[in-house]
Amino acid sequence: MKNPRFIISGGGTGGHIYPAVAIANELKSRFPEAEFLFVGAKDKMEMQKVPQAGYAIKGLWISGIQRKLTLDNAMFPFKLLSSIWNSFKIIKSFKPNVVIGTGGFASGAVLKVASMLGIPTVIQEQNSYPGITNKLLAKKANKICVAYENLERFFPKDKMILTGNPVRQDLINEASKSEAIAYFKLDANKKTLLVLGGSLGARRINQLIEKELDFLLSQNIQIIWQCGKLYLNDYSKYNEKENVQVVAFIDRMDLVYAAADVVISRSGASSVSELCIVGKPTIFIPSPNVAEDHQTKNAKAISDKNGAILIKESELEAQFETIFSDLISNESKQSELSQNIKKLAKPNATKYIVEEIVKLIK
Repeated sequence: MKNPRFIISGGGTGGHIYPAVAIANELKSRFPEAEFLFVGAKDKMEMQKVPQAGYAIKGLWISGIQRKLTLDNAMFPFKLLSSIWNSFKIIKSFKPNVVIGTGGFASGAVLKVASMLGIPTVIQEQNSYPGITNKLLAKKANKICVAYENLERFFPKDKMILTGNPVRQDLINEASKSEAIAYFKLDANKKTLLVLGGSLGARRINQLIEKELDFLLSQNIQIIWQCGKLYLNDYSKYNEKENVQVVAFIDRMDLVYAAADVVISRSGASSVSELCIVGKPTIFIPSPNVAEDHQTKNAKAISDKNGAILIKESELEAQFETIFSDLISNESKQSELSQNIKKLAKPNATKYIVEEIVKLIK
């Protein structure tokens, strides 16, 4: 087919958005005349990030269910009906050949309607423990592209393909360390710690770095601290300290990974996949406040193979300083973690996913 049409839906966090954009870019490279439409949730970050990547997007009135009693929860049935009705109108108007979902509540409505209309659907599940939306959609999906093994208890085995997670193309071609050091104005004679809290930031990691800042700097290192846009006002004052850079967001992830000697990170699926690709010694601090504690499961899948160090939030007070000082001073341990995490990388994930999508084009 010369000019296929694709709807891609996913959002809420960078972990759903960046894989969706990576899939679109790979499809576009194979079908230059293809048409694309993204569908996301109104007022979420995809409404800015997707147009920045060069794609059109429509927003649905939908959000997740909160863990406590809120007005948003009371509105959920109305939002669900609205999002299903609007998904129906979008799909009927755009007439996609395939609909792809990368997670988030918007993708649930879009894929549900597409399967009802007989349009082929593909789920891209990033986590080692799937969310409720993808579990509900799995029976009707044509293909389910997964990043972890042993998900048969959640998804039909005959529909699953182990592909890995899509990552940004610029990470696959390793950037030069000297260019990275120049870009971030770093000291080439000091080790660099990169702190990542995800696109929105991570409160507990930010609190940890603030509390341990003097200890960290006493290890003769420099720090690039991505605190997230929600927290920049709280932590930007630490830019006044020597060897500390605090930023809300990092545009050049290829260069910041090249600069880093050690990484402290949440363990969302996209972060884990990127760190496997770049092969950096990593301390994962999973968020315990996510569905089914999936970040801990993601991190454990790596730490069980001696590819990273896992510290639970509840263990930070007792363990962090000892673990960090042991790691930063032990180059053979850094090298071992780096080699082991790199073995788990799947650099061709996006290509494998797109091959499954291409098979479904009618």
